[in-house]
Amino acid sequence: MKIESRIFTFLVPFFLVVGLVYGIMTGWTEWVGVLAIPVTGLMAGMVGFYFQTNAKNLVGGRPEDRVDAEIHEGSGEQGLFSPWSWWPLVLALGAAGSVLGLAVGWWVFFVAAGLGVVGIIGWVYEYSRGDHAH
Repeated sequence: MKIESRIFTFLVPFFLVVGLVYGIMTGWTEWVGVLAIPVTGLMAGMVGFYFQTNAKNLVGGRPEDRVDAEIHEGSGEQGLFSPWSWWPLVLALGAAGSVLGLAVGWWVFFVAAGLGVVGIIGWVYEYSRGDHAH
């Protein structure tokens, strides 16, 4: 994850400089781009920081980070995935409804936010009950 963290960390000054150049070229009159481009750089910095802390916590590192690694070292379980889960769909509907509520009316936002909370709770506690409980 060292390479990934470096890529995202190097994007931070790039987006900050591009945001500054964008502000100068627009005469500081278009505020959406002036704010959104540096915030994109800050988000890239957050992802880079996440990858950097994960790289420090991995004992032995990943095979992808070593030059002498063999292909078979990357085989095996890669993570925990829930192909039968419907909770991501519920959460996505809640998020889409919340954005729609910002445009249409606040009552839609609050109903969709409630649906999003139900989706988050269901997704988090998915393995705590039912057929797949651990």
